[in-house]
Amino acid sequence: MHEIVLIRVTGDDRPGILNSLMTTLASYDVHILDIGQAVIHNTLSLGIIIDIPKEQASAPILKDLLFRAHEMGVTLTFSPVSEDSHEAWVAGQGRRRHIVTVLSREVTSSQMQRVSGVINAHGLNIDSVTRLSGRASLVTPEENPRACVEFSVRGEPEDVQAMRSEFMDISRELGVDIGLQEDNVFRRNRRLVCFDMDSTLIQGEVIDELARRAGVVDKVSAITESAMRGELDFKASLRERVGLLKGLDASVLPEVAASIPMTEGAGRLIRNLKKLGYKVAILSGGFTYFGEQLQKEFGVDYVHANELEIVDGKLTGNVVGEIVDGARKAALLTEIAGKEGIDLQQVVAVGDGANDLPMLHLAGLGIAFHAKPVVREGARQAISNLGLDGVLYLLGLSDREALE
Repeated sequence: MHEIVLIRVTGDDRPGILNSLMTTLASYDVHILDIGQAVIHNTLSLGIIIDIPKEQASAPILKDLLFRAHEMGVTLTFSPVSEDSHEAWVAGQGRRRHIVTVLSREVTSSQMQRVSGVINAHGLNIDSVTRLSGRASLVTPEENPRACVEFSVRGEPEDVQAMRSEFMDISRELGVDIGLQEDNVFRRNRRLVCFDMDSTLIQGEVIDELARRAGVVDKVSAITESAMRGELDFKASLRERVGLLKGLDASVLPEVAASIPMTEGAGRLIRNLKKLGYKVAILSGGFTYFGEQLQKEFGVDYVHANELEIVDGKLTGNVVGEIVDGARKAALLTEIAGKEGIDLQQVVAVGDGANDLPMLHLAGLGIAFHAKPVVREGARQAISNLGLDGVLYLLGLSDREALE
């Protein structure tokens, strides 16, 4: 008959607590069945499940542990665990896990209450809660703060789509983004990230800025908005918009490139991805000139966009070659993944427009970024309240692990 005991240790954290307890247990040759520790604001919470050998009596072991705990100024309690209870716990280890990621400018109790309520309502159990964002100062707050909490939950959701829908309702009501992913081998093993460019990596639409200089911004902007909402065929709308730029001097291209700012967090995200060994691609319905500027600055591996035809230093109003629309983005994503030997489950796609949905659906992790409603509803994940570097949290990276 096994004698199984659950030990709980709480108190002020300091170096050497675990080692001291293990020194006592090792002297009795005790087996460790499970162990877990968390420290919040220098307060320790440590749990250990031990299996006491048959030839050992539990009383001397527990007495020595209590003495050690007293010496260190921490509280130690213990309770017996039945063999049946332990075996039931072991049997549960094969259950599927999911990761729920909560992203916001600040984490509130209302957000936590609503999110944990949905998790519980769908029959999932919270195994652990981890803060991925850095420690927040109340004295010198950041200009653009980031906050992220990750839940590791166990079990099979009763209705995944209903769960996502409830999370989306919370997002709209409380200004928070909530990701739901299966915790499988691919989640922290992504290798390729494909970005849309306009209104994703950069703020605004390049074609609208070109149209502003051509004096047709109102006409072009109206068509752009309708196309991004999915109301117009992308290829036809692009030809119509580019046609309105006929005669524009090509010398404005560098000026426009310099005038459009990067999206919050975009530079930090790409630099981290490159340092961590990810392949990075820009798959854009915009224009190659602007994608290639980003490629030079950040070392982007692939750029596929539309090429403006220029003759005698002026735009002709035509596009050279095949137009990069939604279907073409998905095909290019598949082509690049194949070339690099990367499984589609290891691909991340990020975009904001309706023409991004095909690649968002194809990628293992598709993220709608500050997207139109039709795109947010069609994508499995969305970021609407943080900068683009919020993608790092959905990849499971903490601020401490980020390289800058």
